[in-house]
Amino acid sequence: LVERYPDPDDRRGVIVRLTAEGKTAVDGAFPALLRAELGLLADLPPAERHELADLLRRLLAPFA
Repeated sequence: LVERYPDPDDRRGVIVRLTAEGKTAVDGAFPALLRAELGLLADLPPAERHELADLLRRLLAPFA
């Protein structure tokens, strides 16, 4: 499902990419993931969903 290549800029690193089969697997699993996430959030009122989204955005900002 993945291909690994040596990083040309850093001999310690490895570049990992999805193969075509890997992309197909991810695409097939994505709808179920979204349904599961909606199920997890179903009991949160809208204001708390927005608060959670804002907090997650702040948490992940350094990685963007």
